Amino acid sequence: MLITYGGNQEDWEGLAAWTDEDMLRMIKYMRDLNDELAASGELLQSEGLSGPARAFVVTADGDQPIVKDGPYAESKEVIAGYWVVDVESEARLLEIARKCSATPGPGGRILNQPVEVHPIMGAPDVDPETLAPYQK
Repeated sequence: MLITYGGNQEDWEGLAAWTDEDMLRMIKYMRDLNDELAASGELLQSEGLSGPARAFVVTADGDQPIVKDGPYAESKEVIAGYWVVDVESEARLLEIARKCSATPGPGGRILNQPVEVHPIMGAPDVDPETLAPYQK
């Protein structure tokens, strides 16, 4: 999973100052990258996320959810979007991450935004009989 960050609430509000041309350039770049990855069969999923003003955190308190404004009080940056890809090599993964980082910003300036790479862990193989007591 490749994850990009969109800064804090102030940064998200700053997007409103982008020109239509700048915003359309960024969106076209992202769509072209997604089309490239879909055509190669590497893209499993991709989404942009809403800004921090709409994020929240849920924790458990017995049977009741506890909902707090989010994403996190101590967080300075929030996740802006992600790609889930299935690639044949680390070199290809790094090339895709580089392209994600090279998203254009205002005036076409390359943002060079950090891209975190998180391998997705599969569930361990478990005998279904072992899980029977836990299934409802």
